[in-house]
Amino acid sequence: MEVNIGISEKNRQAVAVALNELLADEHILYNKTRNYHWSIEGPSFMEFHKLYETQYTALAETIDQIAERIRTIGHFAEGRLKELIKLASLEEPEAPTDQAEQIKNLEADHETIIKRLRKLIKDFDEKYKDIGSSDLITGLLKEHEKMAWMLRSYLR
Repeated sequence: MEVNIGISEKNRQAVAVALNELLADEHILYNKTRNYHWSIEGPSFMEFHKLYETQYTALAETIDQIAERIRTIGHFAEGRLKELIKLASLEEPEAPTDQAEQIKNLEADHETIIKRLRKLIKDFDEKYKDIGSSDLITGLLKEHEKMAWMLRSYLR
């Protein structure tokens, strides 16, 4: 079925590629956060266990929003793990049990995504004429900034 939403196919394709790359990084961050939720040890176990659960639940919603946006603009969202790993720029190292190391890893990943989102907001709007995707990304930026702030507050 043809998609006629006022954005050229060329631009929708470019946006879909960028969104699939973002989707891959969101999956890596989700899995890392979920793994840390299972692996946490230490005196603040329950606090971090709950914090990570809150964050991976929010990330699951983010993943769904991105995938649905890709479908909305007429393309398919990547869902195969082997392909997501190829598309991702984030790394998934061994899961440390040290609280500070986990927090630093997650904070750094959120900050990496935040920097990418800032660029995508502008590109989607100005370069690809897709204000809908730009708006979605703006909302995701705020969510990642908040999660990074919460993590960062444990390190200071």
